[in-house]
Parts: sequence; C-alpha cells; structure tokens
Amino acid sequence: MNNLPENKKIILFDGICNLCDNTVQFIIKHDKEDIFRFVALQSDLGKEIISHIGLDISKTDSIVLYEPGHAYYYKSQAAFEISKGLTGIYQWLSIFSILPKWLTDKVYDYIARNRYKWYGKKDECMLPTPELKAKFL
Repeated sequence: MNNLPENKKIILFDGICNLCDNTVQFIIKHDKEDIFRFVALQSDLGKEIISHIGLDISKTDSIVLYEPGHAYYYKSQAAFEISKGLTGIYQWLSIFSILPKWLTDKVYDYIARNRYKWYGKKDECMLPTPELKAKFL
C-alpha cells in the first residue's frame, strides 16, 4: 500500500459496469483539481485496498472512496464525498448528505442492484486512453 499516490483520493469502482464506467468518465471530466485516481474493484490493487481497509465487498455492492491514511466511504456517502471534489453545480450534490444515511443508502442500493439490468455490463474492464492512463492505478 506504500506505492499509492500521495494527496490523491482513490475511487474503487466496478470495472465491468457500464454505469460505473460512465460515472468514472463523468468524474474525470469534472475533476479540474486532479483530486481522484481510479482502480477497478476487480484488479489486484483494488482487491488489496479493499482487504487493507477491511471491507467485505461481497456484502456491499458499492463504489468506494479511499483517502489513504485518513478515511474511506462507500455507497451514498462515497458519492457525496466525491461530489465535493467536482467542479460546478455537481459539488452541490453533497447537500443531500444531510438526509439520513439509511435513506440515501436505500436509494443507492436500489440503483446498484439494477445497474446491470438498466445499463448493461462489459466482458472486461475498460482500457483507458493514453491521455487518461495516469488517472488509473
């Protein structure tokens, strides 16, 4: 875990999910401060990070935001924390974090359960373009 980039927040995502892939592309586009790095949950590094923070990914169908040495967030809380790092109106999405966690996680879980049915999935993780390669670990 020593070779993670300093001062970067790491987003762990489902690498075969079309919704997740589109979300990663959206975050990259609106990450004007270059805050985030991305790791597929299915990758060796993704599995290592999940093990390190002690999350049982088989029991949570979630995006994970990991701030090395500080904290980690998953489900709706990860989405709200990520939105804080985006530019424009999107950072205002974090206002919904004032809602009860049980409610926001319920909405998150509903979307997560249906994401393959609604958006489909890939046979393998996406390959970033050469321009975006530095954003992925």
